Amino acid sequence: MLRRLWLLFAQATTVGLAALFIVATLRPEWLRGAPPVVSTPVSGNVSIQQVAIADPANRAAGTTSYADAARRAMGAVVSVYTTKEVRRDQSDDSFTERPFGARRRPNERSFNLGSGVIATADGYVLTNNHVVEAAEQIAVKLPDGREVDAQLVGADPESDLAVLKVSLANLPAITFGRSEALRVGDVVLAIGNPFDVGQTVTMGIVSALGRNDLRINPYENFIQTDAAINQGNSGGALIDASGTLVGINSAIFSRTGDSVGIGFAIPTSIVTQVMDQLIKTGKVTRGYFGVEPDDVTPELAEMLKLPEAKGVVVRGVQRSAPAGKAGMEPLDVILTINGQPVLNTPGMLTQIAQLAPGSVAKVKVLRKGREAQLDVTVGERPPPRAAAR
Repeated sequence: MLRRLWLLFAQATTVGLAALFIVATLRPEWLRGAPPVVSTPVSGNVSIQQVAIADPANRAAGTTSYADAARRAMGAVVSVYTTKEVRRDQSDDSFTERPFGARRRPNERSFNLGSGVIATADGYVLTNNHVVEAAEQIAVKLPDGREVDAQLVGADPESDLAVLKVSLANLPAITFGRSEALRVGDVVLAIGNPFDVGQTVTMGIVSALGRNDLRINPYENFIQTDAAINQGNSGGALIDASGTLVGINSAIFSRTGDSVGIGFAIPTSIVTQVMDQLIKTGKVTRGYFGVEPDDVTPELAEMLKLPEAKGVVVRGVQRSAPAGKAGMEPLDVILTINGQPVLNTPGMLTQIAQLAPGSVAKVKVLRKGREAQLDVTVGERPPPRAAAR
């Protein structure tokens, strides 16, 4: 009797393990659920839903469909429509446009399209600054067809992010992922409204991380992806294979204006910081040293007798600025800031920008072949000059 029970138990266990093996091999997504989520405070009573930091979003190797991931995020991706008046320059009018002294055409209105992401259930929406820049009217259209006016909470041209507010409650807010956990080769989906054809999902992989010398924004740390991003996708969501937000689609590299497989998204590690400050104060405060930096080239390394061409050399220092007061000098080579290596000029500017004004930064420099540490009391970066129009 006992032997028969044992044989039944062994057979059942064998069949169960075989079934588990088959499911794990052919349908691994059946064994995965959504990643654990925590509530992360943003500003005052405002909070976002974000993947727990101790357990980043599940990888989706071998997944045969991303329908569940897309479904989790699509309800939180909206279309953003803006209207602004375009002033006509008198020099734009040609003879054919004004025959026989005809009256000039009045100023025209420009209608622009972008996308956005619902960040909180009570109506905060993320998008790009360039989508809403100079807009006189902003409207947000939800996937369910509702269209409402939106107010601009704050914008940050230097990171190309903006926060809008709509007067709706119980919205399907997206869950924020951890862009720090991304790896080159991870599957990502881009969601937005390209060319106003309607909500669209495209798939690709993470092509590169930390792109920061593109001269698109003053502060860059882009996720590069080959997921198709076109006009109208700006401000939309870049999600991982679990459906959590890892970036805000911002720009493409293209000679034609259409997608060629090189798109860039602002990672959530930057998005959450900027959103926090925009909701709190309507602006972003950044750290400031007051130096004129330049990358260390092989030629410069040879001239300064450096062991290798790395770090950032200081071309000039404002004596009244934080770095000057701390004793930094021209031709100092900045090696680390608070223990983090300095690799190039764009990366260093981003490191400084993330420092809190008033805090003290430990800066290691190489001066005449010897290392020295400077304590720089971080200043507040002056606002950018308005671009000439």
